[in-house]
Amino acid sequence: MLISDLLGHQVIVSAEAHQTVLEVAGMMVDHNIGAVPVLQNGGLAGIFSERDLMSRVVVAGKDPARTPVSQVMTEDPLTVTPNDSLETCMTLMKRHGFRHLPVCLASELKGVVSLRDILLHDLDEKDDEVRMMRAYLHSVPDAG
Repeated sequence: MLISDLLGHQVIVSAEAHQTVLEVAGMMVDHNIGAVPVLQNGGLAGIFSERDLMSRVVVAGKDPARTPVSQVMTEDPLTVTPNDSLETCMTLMKRHGFRHLPVCLASELKGVVSLRDILLHDLDEKDDEVRMMRAYLHSVPDAG
């Protein structure tokens, strides 16, 4: 399965580099997401995650209302393309310890894939497999 299949009709939520941490954190809460891609001049400049908020803002004692997200984001993040496989995505997440990966085609942001998205998809597939196995078992006459 490809990442593009997982994105479906995902609404892209992104921040601009000049926005404050407080604004971006509010966006994250409103959309119930753990990371936001940060754009500058229309291109992906970074990603701002809950982890960045905790380590680079809260623990560092920065004022979220006055700190631009560009100062505390993860710059030049690793990205995947819509044509990459979910396996590739999982491998990158595992290897680098990320839970969110921006999806880009050339320089255009197409969405963000999260570990949660992948795990929920995997659970849906497992549910389908269980349903098929139950249907099969109920359709096979007793061998007795």
